[in-house]
Amino acid sequence: MRRILLSLLLILPAHIIFSQVNIRDSSAVIPVFQMSFGVYAPVGDMAENYGANFSVGGSFFVKTKKNNIWGFDGDFLFGGNVKDEDAILERISTEQGWVIDVYGFPATISIYERGFRLTLKGGKLIPVFGPNPNSGLLITLGAGYMQHRTRIENTEKTVPQIQDDYEKGYDRLCGGPALNQFIGYMHLGNNRTVNFIAGIDLTQAWTSSLRPYDFNLMGKDESGKFDMLFGLKVAWMVPIYRKAPDQYYYY
Repeated sequence: MRRILLSLLLILPAHIIFSQVNIRDSSAVIPVFQMSFGVYAPVGDMAENYGANFSVGGSFFVKTKKNNIWGFDGDFLFGGNVKDEDAILERISTEQGWVIDVYGFPATISIYERGFRLTLKGGKLIPVFGPNPNSGLLITLGAGYMQHRTRIENTEKTVPQIQDDYEKGYDRLCGGPALNQFIGYMHLGNNRTVNFIAGIDLTQAWTSSLRPYDFNLMGKDESGKFDMLFGLKVAWMVPIYRKAPDQYYYY
């Protein structure tokens, strides 16, 4: 990810990055880095396995003078609400639901949701409200890839049944192409200290199993899945431009 960002900065013309901009008065070309956080509710097939989850990520985009938006972002997905924890390891559990470790004791096992999204985006900033022509209603559409899995963790490493490659037989790793839509508010402050985006974020993904064998199914999961994430996303932006000096007139 770092190499991609550095490459984009090298490609962008120097006069765009380092030119002086007065965003208070006119729309400008502004490269922007942002760091984001999201809260989501899964919908569709994803909701059968997971509850509410979260995302943290980063992105880079360029806002043009015509207020078009072009860029990409990456998000790490995580959560602790796995709905069917008991069923995941049912085949290696006792009647009481315990997984026995190598010492003959019930093992301590934690189960989480993990995943990521990579998205190329384009959109439009509509300056219908805000402190300047570079702020307002933001609408973007994107296409990319989403992947998610169930992380099974035994910190003591005393359960060989779920270690290394054996864990892959239970983790339900899925991935596939995804679409993304976002609508919200983008704020670029006149003094560059308050810059943020907040709004509704929606992702649809057509995923399938990426594992050749599922221990619970005793074979490969051949079913296609439709996964959705619906939630709220906020981001703190770091615009890259030199602020034009204030002008003073003397008479």
